[in-house]
Amino acid sequence: MSRAGLAGWDSDGRVTRSPRGRLPDRPLQGCAAATDGDRVWLVRYSGTGSGTFLPRITSSTGEVVSRPGPVHAPDGFAVRGNRAVMAVRNHNRPSAELVRAESDGAGRAVTDRRAIRLPGRVVMHCGQGRDGFLWLRAGNTWLRTRA
Repeated sequence: MSRAGLAGWDSDGRVTRSPRGRLPDRPLQGCAAATDGDRVWLVRYSGTGSGTFLPRITSSTGEVVSRPGPVHAPDGFAVRGNRAVMAVRNHNRPSAELVRAESDGAGRAVTDRRAIRLPGRVVMHCGQGRDGFLWLRAGNTWLRTRA
C-alpha cells in the first residue's frame, strides 16, 4: 500500500492511513521528507521531468496538498510553518548549498541561498527534517539547521 504514497499502520498492524488514490499509482520517486507537527512533507520528482513537488499530508485528516518545489533534488528538507530549508550537496566535495524558502500560496519562493563548508561529503539523500530542524549527515557528523 505504501508503494503509491504515505501509509501508516498501528502497533497491531491495522492500517491507520493510506493514500486512497490521492497520489500517483507509480512509486513517488522521492528524495527527501520532513515532519512539522502532525503534517508530513515529501519532496518528490514529478515523473515527467517537470521538476519537484512538495506534497503535504495531514495525518489527522488525510488531506493531501501538493505544490511545486523551488529546488531540484534536495538531499534534505525541513519545514516549520510557512518556512522551509533545503540542502543540496555538491557532488564529491565537503560542501552544500542551503536554500531557504517561504510559502507564497502557489508553492515556495526562495528567500536565501548560502554555500556552506562541511566536515565531509554530504551523504546522498541523508537529510532528515524533523519538526522544523534539518539534520544533515556530512562525513561522520550530523549537522542541525533550523527552518
